[in-house]
Amino acid sequence: MDATSGNVLVENNGDQRLAPASLTKLMTAYIATLEIRRGQIGENDPVTISENAWRTGGSRMFIKVGSQVTVSDLLHGIIIQSGNDASVAISEHIAGSEDAFADMMNKTAGDLGMTNSHFMNPTGLPNPEHYSSAHDMAILARAIIHEDPAHYAIYSQKEFFWNGIKQPNRNLLLWRDKTVDGLKTGHTDEAGYCMVSSAVRDGMRLIAVVFGTNSEQARAAETQKLLTYGFRFFETQNFYQKGTELAQATVWKGTERQVKAGLAEDLSMTMPKGDMKKLSASMTMNPQLVAPIAKGDVIGKVEVKKDDQVVHTANLIALDAVEEGGIFRRVWDSIRLFFYGLFN
Repeated sequence: MDATSGNVLVENNGDQRLAPASLTKLMTAYIATLEIRRGQIGENDPVTISENAWRTGGSRMFIKVGSQVTVSDLLHGIIIQSGNDASVAISEHIAGSEDAFADMMNKTAGDLGMTNSHFMNPTGLPNPEHYSSAHDMAILARAIIHEDPAHYAIYSQKEFFWNGIKQPNRNLLLWRDKTVDGLKTGHTDEAGYCMVSSAVRDGMRLIAVVFGTNSEQARAAETQKLLTYGFRFFETQNFYQKGTELAQATVWKGTERQVKAGLAEDLSMTMPKGDMKKLSASMTMNPQLVAPIAKGDVIGKVEVKKDDQVVHTANLIALDAVEEGGIFRRVWDSIRLFFYGLFN
């Protein structure tokens, strides 16, 4: 997947529901950082480790029951050390229980458009009702990268030291490829060896997801193949930047006669190399825009075409608000609109 546009460049069974193992912790960490940004929890908040968290099997951060660990340290333990104990501890701190946190995970998955995911726990430990897909994991990784660059930096750290134990990040590509800066690995007998990874080369960021390989070396090798293929055969072009004035639209019955139009998000396209010259973009404004218009209201659209076929559409939004005009302006424009309708 191209991280800028969200376009899928190549896939094989991308929507198949599979056991995600510790890739689950991408969602656990995402919700934790979301709660931090919302002000619901703080990075330095102390979390008292329950016996339930301490007893959780599998990969561990090695936190001690009854001890207090900060939210920030738990995040590092989840992301770098893949600690099941840290994942349970953060879920209990945020939602009160693993079950309640799983409800949050599923709601968040729905909000992100992850249509082939269902979570039963914050760790990824096996459960027949716990699944995701390669496409959904790419969607989640893209949200992590774009929404919170500060916390995304944790995913590039190669090791974390806690409780006298230094554990390395299991993403072998962090050592092999300097362009790789995240995200997460996973493994269970059911899931095999899985990985979600991202890399940036020449300003282009890609996300690669693999499920079900048979070893740590294999998942790293298959991920590297995907990244190499994407960077070699595709390119990204940024057509317009968000918030930039692209056009002006006529406003009726308002304090202003014109409103500036732009995009809420950057408009970028990723295509096979050589196809960019076949692309063109055009803008269309909604007819008869009538005040009041709020900043952010959709007032038109941009279409990107390849050989006269629409390949991407984005909404144009009002970059400023336009208030309703006075009584004279409203009456006069009503008359003008009446005759405009007669002759059009």
